[in-house]
Amino acid sequence: MVKTMLRSLREFKKPAILTLLLIIGEVFIEVLIPFYTADLVNRIKAGAEMSSVLKLGLILVLMALLSLFCGGAAGLTGARASAGFARNLRGDIFRKIQSFSFENIDRFSSSSLVTRMTTDINYVQMAFMMSIRIAVRAPLMLLFSVVMAFLMGGTLAATFVIVIPVLVAGLLMIAKKALPAFRAVFRKYDRMNQSIEENVRGMRVVKGFAREDHEKKKFASASDNIRKDFTYAERIVALNAPLMQLCLYFNMIFILFVGSRLIITNQGTTIDVGQISAMLTYGFQILMSLMMISMIYVMLTMSLESMHRISEVLQETPALQNPAAPLREVADGSVDFDNVSFKYSKTADRNALSAIDLHISSGQTVGILGGTGSGKTSLIQLIPRLYDVTEGRVCVAGHDVREYDLSMLRDAVAVVLQKNTLFSGTIRDNLRWGNPDATDEELEAACRLAQAHDFIMSFPDGYDTHIEQGGTNVSGGQRQRLCIARALLKKPKILILDDSTSAVDTHTDALIRKGFKNYIPETTKIIIAQRVASVEDADQIIVMDNGRIAARGTHTELMESSEIYREIWLQQTRGGEESA
Repeated sequence: MVKTMLRSLREFKKPAILTLLLIIGEVFIEVLIPFYTADLVNRIKAGAEMSSVLKLGLILVLMALLSLFCGGAAGLTGARASAGFARNLRGDIFRKIQSFSFENIDRFSSSSLVTRMTTDINYVQMAFMMSIRIAVRAPLMLLFSVVMAFLMGGTLAATFVIVIPVLVAGLLMIAKKALPAFRAVFRKYDRMNQSIEENVRGMRVVKGFAREDHEKKKFASASDNIRKDFTYAERIVALNAPLMQLCLYFNMIFILFVGSRLIITNQGTTIDVGQISAMLTYGFQILMSLMMISMIYVMLTMSLESMHRISEVLQETPALQNPAAPLREVADGSVDFDNVSFKYSKTADRNALSAIDLHISSGQTVGILGGTGSGKTSLIQLIPRLYDVTEGRVCVAGHDVREYDLSMLRDAVAVVLQKNTLFSGTIRDNLRWGNPDATDEELEAACRLAQAHDFIMSFPDGYDTHIEQGGTNVSGGQRQRLCIARALLKKPKILILDDSTSAVDTHTDALIRKGFKNYIPETTKIIIAQRVASVEDADQIIVMDNGRIAARGTHTELMESSEIYREIWLQQTRGGEESA
């Protein structure tokens, strides 16, 4: 898991290594300063000449400045390395998500992915910063200080034999109690972010049903759960401070009491005032190092859950892969379903599609009708290989879709959904998602074909009109027509409309279909619709029922042979009461 994460370090390896070297230098100098300070105190006590005192004092000043430089430089390089690491990690996750198929995305909720790219990465960044700075500094400081304390203090160093085990045991107990609460917080972050996302996306529904108070209570409950867990964990971690103070003051009292007695009884022959001052400093360094190690332990263990969640995304294998030698050109828009069965997951109880055999010639217009859950959308999602079939095969231009390069295949298939998405930016920017190099003339031609040009020009800024995120400042019908125009700019071999004219009136729907017939005759057009009028003049109409093809044929043929189709037509043309 750590190896996976560190791949994102890349160009920031040098500042990370430089940080480690600077920290080692800082620790080495800081450990030497008490040694020279003790020597200075003893020389002053012994009545040394001023020149000797000044020389040693100058050395101490230079050491302090050098330590300060190493610490400051380590802070700069460490910040650069950790911020760069987080940027690369965030970019790697985002690029990985872009490679996911729908099957992969179904495994992670969108709110969880947002949490992983924000909160989790922040924790990992903090842990990385602590690892290259404090996690190196604290153990080295502990080791060097203990060695120097025993070298200088002799029997006085026995205090650390008592204090260190007590402090270590206490810190481990504190960390053990706090960690479960910290781990639980991340799952609750997901639920809180999900609440926020649902509320923002469904704001119109919330206000339409006057459910603001309910949503506030739901969010407050999720937020309060996080507060409780953090309060509990932080309350336990706060015990570090009194434990540290207890050990520190015990150490000071022991050294001062025992050291003073040794000086008086031995008259400074075994230990002197300088050694006592050094022992107090080393004691403080040892205990502070242990304190820092405990905090690192808590932080790294907290971050372990974040690392695991991030690694889950980075190690996820895209369900759809390019073949070894992919086809890079789609010759035409013919589509064949050869005994296709499909289910969304291997553990699903039933197929979404079963035994589908279908041939669509290039340039044909095909209508698909059926009730909710009949498998219409599942059928068309297999053509651009958004999912792979469970059994059988889907062919485009005579080749199995699994033989194509994914990008090439999807570039040849344009799908317009009922609830398609517009992005924040101008209308022109949104249209050029279909073709970044499209000229203004091509934009206008596509919009005229999609019956969007007139309403675009009714805006004061025309094609430069700003679209809010999600297209909230245009109507549903306008949004659908812009999405159709965007798809047409791809000049696809296959155009799929998944109930994407449901929000436009029948007259506009007819004009759009007429435009398709006249201007893109060679493009295969697959239209999923709820209205019979939208597919009545199609070359063939497919009636779906319970994941199977219940009937197929032209409008005239189906009126004679299909009871389902005839019932739909009668209900929509004569009214349900009269048809009954």
